[in-house]
Amino acid sequence: MKLIDNFNFKGHKAIVRVDFNVPLDKKTREVTDDTRIRGAIKTIKKIVSDGGSAILMSHLGRPEGIQDKYSLKPVLPVLEKLLGMKVAFAPDALGDEAVAMAAALKPGEVMMLENVRFYPEEEGKPILPETASEEEKKAAKAALKVKQKEMAKKLSTYADIYVNDAFGTAHRAHATTAVMADYFPEDKRMFGFLINSELAAMDKVLKSSQKPFTAVMGGAKVSDKILIIDNLLDRVDNLIIGGGMTYTFIKARGGRIGNSLCEEDKLEVARAVMEKAKAKGVNLIFPVDSVNADKFDAEANTYVSAIDDVKDGWMGLDIGPKSIALFEKVIMDSKTILWNGPMGVFEMEKFAAGTTAIAEAVARATEKGAFSLIGGGDSVAAINKNNLADKVSYVSTGGGAMLEYMEGKKLPGITAIRGE
Repeated sequence: MKLIDNFNFKGHKAIVRVDFNVPLDKKTREVTDDTRIRGAIKTIKKIVSDGGSAILMSHLGRPEGIQDKYSLKPVLPVLEKLLGMKVAFAPDALGDEAVAMAAALKPGEVMMLENVRFYPEEEGKPILPETASEEEKKAAKAALKVKQKEMAKKLSTYADIYVNDAFGTAHRAHATTAVMADYFPEDKRMFGFLINSELAAMDKVLKSSQKPFTAVMGGAKVSDKILIIDNLLDRVDNLIIGGGMTYTFIKARGGRIGNSLCEEDKLEVARAVMEKAKAKGVNLIFPVDSVNADKFDAEANTYVSAIDDVKDGWMGLDIGPKSIALFEKVIMDSKTILWNGPMGVFEMEKFAAGTTAIAEAVARATEKGAFSLIGGGDSVAAINKNNLADKVSYVSTGGGAMLEYMEGKKLPGITAIRGE
């Protein structure tokens, strides 16, 4: 595996897996958040400034076959503006036109292929009728795996260097994110700057964190976060729990939670986490008060109660002021901070105070010298909403990929490049 920093792309064609899976306005089809596009710019500029050429591949959404609403065309003007140059567009990633365009690409030029997920072999997931039998599903999947290799092999002929810079899909064993690496020798495949920085930030937190290390875990469900919580209990000094999953823990402790979100089948899991934290000397911190609503609505009536005394018919939708003060103090005393998941239903202004306060506390702690890593769509959205992206140490572009890496899993897109 080569490092992009000291590789000279002069005279080389690089096929680059980027993550341009960006949100689009439903009416205008314009890009509403260009964070992921900006994340790839450094890698693309390095290739062309060296005197190489770049062929970009990405997916957008979850299309079933070719669907115009999932076309990557709306990304083109944003990409061209950020790069300050014209980018050619191949309307079919595997078509004759794409092959010819790739062959004709000159040093210093960039082209982009249409959505690679227009081909079911990219993901290796066949599109079958619901009536398909298990045998038919098995046979279709096996046939598609063969096609997946063929797709990866064909795309590999477009260039002589393979660069993976799509951290957001590094946890997927897809044709363009993992299988393609097999068709390039070890010294002709590498990570882009984005993936390198993602791995460096996560390894710093997991392997060389300064103490005290505090993880702030939010979100709706214990089941979504149990693996990362389990892995972090071996590493953290403080584990702050917020968001909807709080109430599963509170009920497991015997508290009253009214109509708050609760995974009844995860009460034993919650108790096991509390026992493990105690055994390992981890300071497990729950909210002490709760902002409760009489319905799941932006205009709901609200009142604040102790976290374990929510009235029947009411539901907790945010942490209360005492919890904010408690969490802020722990965060401000930390040297390493990992934040994944909101403290409440922050998309509704009435229940955004907790998440906003955490975002601001993490920024203040960073200014004081802490290293902070933010990951997961909602946490990142909260950081961006409050214009704090440049006030924290690192904002991850990959929600699912970051979670899996933090859980201790091997990511196909990472191991393929490393040759593990």
